[in-house]
Amino acid sequence: MQKTELIAHVAKHTGVSQVETAKVINAVIDTVVDALKREEKVTLTGFGTFEVRKTAARTGTNPSTRQKIHIPAGKRAAFSAGTVLKSAVSGKEPAKKKASASKPKPVAKKK
Repeated sequence: MQKTELIAHVAKHTGVSQVETAKVINAVIDTVVDALKREEKVTLTGFGTFEVRKTAARTGTNPSTRQKIHIPAGKRAAFSAGTVLKSAVSGKEPAKKKASASKPKPVAKKK
């Protein structure tokens, strides 16, 4: 799905014009980009998390010359899918959280 298709789909489901929907979607994208520039995480609960991950400097190989090259440290944008998105794509139910193994609270005795 391309961005224009996304805008048309959201506009159809919300009953809002495509022009207004495009403004909202562009504002969301700009907000996520601005937050990532400041190295802040953006979490959309259930959908996923956008974050900046740092990469270490390393040595690589130029595939055409087989010469060793230095690859400097850097930053990259990353996305981790949330549980709702993962389960929707896989068709499986999300794993249930285990109950804590704490002791039950004592019951007060009546006098």
